[in-house]
This record gives sequence, C-alpha cells and structure tokens, in this order.
Amino acid sequence: NRGGVSGLIAARTLKEHGHDITLFEKSRAPGGRTATRRTDPELSFDHGAQYFTARDPEFFKQVQSWIALGIVADWSARIVKIEGNRLEEKSDQPHRYVGVPGMTAIARYLSIELPMCLETKIVKFARTSEGWELTDDTGRIHRSFDKLIVALPAPQAAVLLGDHAFAAQALGVPMTPCWAVMVAFERRIEVTWDCAFVHASPLGWVARNSSKPGRNSRNECWVLHATTDWSVANLNLERQHVVAALLKEFSTLLECALPSTIHLEAHRWLYSATPMPHDRLTLFDPVAGLAVCGDWLAGGRVEGAFRSGVAAADCIQRSAGFVV
Repeated sequence: NRGGVSGLIAARTLKEHGHDITLFEKSRAPGGRTATRRTDPELSFDHGAQYFTARDPEFFKQVQSWIALGIVADWSARIVKIEGNRLEEKSDQPHRYVGVPGMTAIARYLSIELPMCLETKIVKFARTSEGWELTDDTGRIHRSFDKLIVALPAPQAAVLLGDHAFAAQALGVPMTPCWAVMVAFERRIEVTWDCAFVHASPLGWVARNSSKPGRNSRNECWVLHATTDWSVANLNLERQHVVAALLKEFSTLLECALPSTIHLEAHRWLYSATPMPHDRLTLFDPVAGLAVCGDWLAGGRVEGAFRSGVAAADCIQRSAGFVV
C-alpha cells in the first residue's frame, strides 16, 4: 500500500468495518501529493496538490464532514487566467477546498490510528499458500496478508505488479512530471489576484499560498508550478537553476521586479498528473485477493483518489463476504 489519499481512505474504510490492516509508506509521513512543506513555524507551502473540488455526491458528503471537523475549508480565492498581456477572471468558479492548516491535514486525519510502517518501501510481493508476502528494500519479509491493495502512481504500480495482468494496464497510463518552486518574499507582491492559470509560459500555475485559510497571512509565500512540457524538458536540471528560471518567468509574468526572497526551494514531482486517466475506479483480482487503486483509475485529482480507494475497499469487503 501507500499513504496517499487513495491508499489511506481504502485502509481507513476497511479498518472501520472491522478488518485488520497494515499500511506501508516509503516516506516519513503519509500524504502523497497532498503535501505541505513547512520550512519553519512561520513559512509553509502546499507544493503538490493546490486544492480540490467535490463533484461526486459521496465525496461531497465526505468533504462536508471534514469541514465540520475543521480539517478542510473553502478557499475563496480570486483566480485569473493569464496569457501574454491578457488577464481574465476565471468565469467557471467551482468551490475549491484546501486542507487546514495545510494540504497534509487530510492525510493526517485519515491516518489516525491506522497501523502504519513508515519509511518502508515495498519492492516486491508474492502470493503463497499462506497469503501475500511483501519484501521491502532492506530485504525484510512482511507476512502473511489475506488481501493486498496497491495504491501507487501508475508507473510505480506497473513495476511492482510484475507479471500480473494489471501491470500492462498500469503501463498504459502515462503520468507527467512537474517542477514546483516554493518562495517566500520579504514583502507582499501587489497584485489583485491570489492565483493564476498561466498560458504561453514555462509556468502553468502560480499561487499565493498565504491566501489560503488557516495560513499565516503575514508572510508572502508563493508556489510556482512549471508546465508539463517545461518539466519534461528540464527534468534533470539542478534545483538552483530551476528556481532561477521559474523566478525569472514569474517576474516577467508580473511585469515587475520581485521583492527580496527569504526562502527559496524546488521540488520535482516525477508523477504529478495523469493526462489520460482510466475511469474504472479500481482493478480487482478476486482469486488472488489483489486490488489496485489510485487517482489515475478514477479521472485524476484528489476526488479521483478518494473514489478509487473507496472502490478498492468495497471490492475487498465483497470478496470477504461483507455486505457493502
């Protein structure tokens, strides 16, 4: 498994229905692309998923419960579209939600009381007469599990699935990279908008992170996302050169010199988005007791990750004879 939204909601759903679960996460904390980088108590950046929407009725109900708990809030930002010298207000304005005080709040909530092996990277698994055996990158074997859920980006899932038929389906789903720059300025940038979809530029998205609810609005923190094309072309560029190039583009976009910076950092997402996602919700092999989930199976985005994880848990429960 993995501690992104899809894996977390699958694990939490199963635990709430009485199943014993173990979640394996290669990083120090769960969250996946619902990520927040906190550089000190005053500066934080949502450098992965910027926000999410809720169109599916079941997901919308879940979001409302998160709002009631105070871990999610509506982000009433002024969002514009910028192309060259033209700036237009975005006319389609769905409710955009963010985690509070950072996007990782969602993963932290979903992971409460979940048995979790952190900093444990599973590199292979096998079905034995006693169940699933998982081997991590230190050679340690974890056994034995009746069912297995793989919740990974499609390219990583394909590698782990090996010669299973699901591997070919995962291989057929490309995932694109994205360079993200996190920058804090010593004073406010005087623009009338909070974030922008950018066209005809190496930048695809820019956002004043400190405009989000629950953030320290006294600090001027921005997240800059490069376009897919620029990220692919500069995939192995050194981080300081990524920062310099995208800050220069940001200055060009604003048509002004930028204030002095107090923090600069870049992060490379190898698997940021899915340009051709499936719409299958989950892959399930009832004979082997194997499910695959992830946003790439459900239209992408946080909502897709949630729907896919719930669907995987439902398949596991039905195969175990539980009524869903």
